[in-house]
Amino acid sequence: MLRTCSSTVRQIFFQSCIRQSSTGAETVNETNDSAQLFYDPNVEPIISSQQYLDEKNFFIPPRQVWLENLDSVQEKKLGLVTLHPEIFAAQPRIDIIHENVRWQRLYRFVSYAHTKVRSEVSGGGRKPWPQKGQGRARHGSIRSPLWRKGGCVHGPRAPTPHFYMIPFYTRILGLTSMLSVKLAQDDLHLVKNLEIPFDEPSYLEQLVQERQWGPSVLFIDSSDVMPQNIAIATNFIKHYNLMPVYGLNVYSMLKHNTLVLTESAARLIEEKILYHLNRIDSHAAITKYSIHPA
Repeated sequence: MLRTCSSTVRQIFFQSCIRQSSTGAETVNETNDSAQLFYDPNVEPIISSQQYLDEKNFFIPPRQVWLENLDSVQEKKLGLVTLHPEIFAAQPRIDIIHENVRWQRLYRFVSYAHTKVRSEVSGGGRKPWPQKGQGRARHGSIRSPLWRKGGCVHGPRAPTPHFYMIPFYTRILGLTSMLSVKLAQDDLHLVKNLEIPFDEPSYLEQLVQERQWGPSVLFIDSSDVMPQNIAIATNFIKHYNLMPVYGLNVYSMLKHNTLVLTESAARLIEEKILYHLNRIDSHAAITKYSIHPA
């Protein structure tokens, strides 16, 4: 990771903040006042860029995302972060997203619907009537499926698991498609870290409302040990959830309106997905899944 900052970069950054926070109808004084809401001139902006080995082969330029803060309700732009286009600007595949969601909803589902076969229903210990001589149809047991309250044929038997696995790279492309969709819809935000000054749930609710994020927010960090304040605050709000990078999945990103990544989490996601997209032993990852490997 390269962090560069100079007077020229600081000036360009300040001008871009002014353009974002002002409109053509505002005066110069109002523009400068509003710019202070987005940029602190006393703090050097963070220009975070990554040197990629395949930069010459990029079909589209890398994506640049604002680095925001969480230490105040009011939004502040701390800098710019460059993201890999193959992960955060990929062509979204709605069919692959749907396939991932369907897999995640079914692989842990177990059906407990159960019907009894003829050996499990009560009664039928003897032949109901003689085979011949009474003019009635021949029957050997009242537990036959032909009888009322008899056994059921080809009915559901519990427990019935619906576990299956989709191909490995279908899961990888599902992550890149979902991250790209979130960024394109302006529902993906980068923050420096997850440190907040208070552990009150009202602080997070006010912050989300002020920044016009969605009603449900998913916070992603590179570590599974979260800061204490945000862990306590989100514990009382069911639609604000914390998750480490290794637990990131398509269904959780789709279920939450807003995705908030720390800078370290975004870099770790890039590292992991780029490794799998370019690994030389990809044949080992695409082998058919077996519950009982040989």
